[in-house]
Amino acid sequence: MKQRPLRRALAWLAFLVLFFFGTYNFANFVASQRAKVPVLMFAWERHIPFLAWTILPYWSTDLLYALSLLLCLTRQELDLHGKRLVAIQVFSVACFLAFPLSCSFERPAISGWESDLFSALLTFDRPFNQAPSLHIGLAVVLWARYRRHTSGALRIALAAWFLLIGVSALTTYQHHFIDVPTGLWAGLLVIAALPERRMAEPQVRLTLLYLAGAIVCTAAAFVLRGYGWLLLWPGFALSMVAAAYWTGDPVWLANKIVILPYSVAAWINSRLWTRGEAAKNHLVDGVWIGRAPSKSDRDGMNSVVALCAELPIRSDVPMLDLIPPTHEQLDAAVLAIDQLAGRRPTLICCALGYSRSAIASAAWLIAAGHAVTAEDAFAQVARARPQVVIGREHKLRLQQWVDRRNGIAR
Repeated sequence: MKQRPLRRALAWLAFLVLFFFGTYNFANFVASQRAKVPVLMFAWERHIPFLAWTILPYWSTDLLYALSLLLCLTRQELDLHGKRLVAIQVFSVACFLAFPLSCSFERPAISGWESDLFSALLTFDRPFNQAPSLHIGLAVVLWARYRRHTSGALRIALAAWFLLIGVSALTTYQHHFIDVPTGLWAGLLVIAALPERRMAEPQVRLTLLYLAGAIVCTAAAFVLRGYGWLLLWPGFALSMVAAAYWTGDPVWLANKIVILPYSVAAWINSRLWTRGEAAKNHLVDGVWIGRAPSKSDRDGMNSVVALCAELPIRSDVPMLDLIPPTHEQLDAAVLAIDQLAGRRPTLICCALGYSRSAIASAAWLIAAGHAVTAEDAFAQVARARPQVVIGREHKLRLQQWVDRRNGIAR
């Protein structure tokens, strides 16, 4: 059994402490030299209570920060975690320098141990460095590490404590509201940028396209304000789509409420692309292939296997559009279709019924004995639904899946 890389963890900790205070204080200093630093505050925030005791969970982030490095079991895990801590620091400080904001809350007079903790905080913290909240961004990165190493009651207790840390950013009067969701957003983007795993090669063009959309929406929200703040929702949704295409992992699209603006737009797009076409086509043995079904498209269908991660419907085997599915996703799709053998007719669908449903159907044809080769399977799918789009990468992926199934090494 390998030992934890404790020496390397201590080296990381020493570097990160210096890096944190150096960059954080630099951003504070730069903001303090400005004649006027703006405040971004909603009127209702004046009703947020000041809870002096929440300085304890607020300060606890420092301890959790240090211990998180000692949790790492391998050098690889430690280095990934260290890079994430550097990345959230760099991203947040860059925002502080580019768009400095100030906190306008005035704390009431306090005494006792809470006063001592606030006094210690004020020795280096000034009312700048607001959005995105570095405190919240760090909490997100730290929770990702603690979640990996805990389970059961301990994980629940830690989750509650991290939630309290998030609340404490407001109840200690350290931050205004806008700093909290933007800090959460920054933390998630750092985790996506430096993922634990990749299910596919990064789709750089799509990632940058969706990130550009997220930036435009976010910038517009800060410029327009008022009802313009609603643009933060599609901005956040688009950034989650960018994360999905960067990592190849559809789990970033799992929360349908979070991605709803994008999801609705994707649904409308699916209807526009397939207008005038058959919603579904019969393949073989009561199995159909088509687009994600509306209520009328479900007529005559007893079951559905949905493969689209992005639409506002339940997905049985979530797959990303334009990316060949993994072998595991194809295995799961075939299994899902097989398990519905007693509930035919079954519709295999994706957003348009062009690509993901085509490769999943072809894999099922081979598994069910209706086709022997990938080429024959795709040919049957194309005859059933002529509008399918089967690219070179999808053909290669299915052939690899067939070879793996047959125990052939390539």
